[in-house]
Amino acid sequence: MRVKILVLSSAFGFGLAASPAVSAQEVPGEFTVSGGATIVSDYRFRGISQTDKRFAVQGTLGVSHISGFYASVWGSSIDDYVYNGADQEINFIAGYRRTFGGTTIDAGILYYYYPGSGGISSDFFEPYASVAHTIGPVTGKLTANYAPKQSALSVGTGKEDNLYVAADLSAGIPNTPVGLTAHFGHSFGPSYLTIGDEYSDWGLGVTYTWNRLTFGLNYVDTNGTFMTPSGRNASKAGIVGSASVSF
Repeated sequence: MRVKILVLSSAFGFGLAASPAVSAQEVPGEFTVSGGATIVSDYRFRGISQTDKRFAVQGTLGVSHISGFYASVWGSSIDDYVYNGADQEINFIAGYRRTFGGTTIDAGILYYYYPGSGGISSDFFEPYASVAHTIGPVTGKLTANYAPKQSALSVGTGKEDNLYVAADLSAGIPNTPVGLTAHFGHSFGPSYLTIGDEYSDWGLGVTYTWNRLTFGLNYVDTNGTFMTPSGRNASKAGIVGSASVSF
């Protein structure tokens, strides 16, 4: 996520990329292939709209091995203010995930790629790690994403780094296709991801799954003010709808 913001006033990818519902197909050699597509009414990354509060089309494709290693690619349409005229965000992801009892550990690296950004230093990488624990229908998760000092994160005073920490809670309502989510995250600056400062984002959501389709509604908010060139506050509270299909 890269947002070129005109105004910032501020005191947990709400990290709402509305990740596509994903199903899995086993293939020879102990590999599993999964994928999905999503339409969202607004692509929010850590609480900030990447589409000027308009619709986005997203998709993902991944492969995982029985050992726990996995790789995937995820993409979304974005508004051209995000970075120098780019109209796409593509994430390349590689990591390792393992479950022990009810606890799952996950660690890897994200590479953010913005095609069409005119040769400007816009791409960056971000290692991440998380731990989740499930009790019955409830799962709690803690995540940390740290982007080391890179030119793409500069706010004009040289290379900067960025830390994002988040806590998520999800629960399925027993005997129903309904799920509930809650999120809180904080971005530590200064870096271009926080427009030179730090801020918090949070949200509440509900999902409904039917066969390979998942529908969602999420309330998203932050304590920052991020104005887009059109005059919209990209971080203002809002309701985000999504429809996903897995394959």
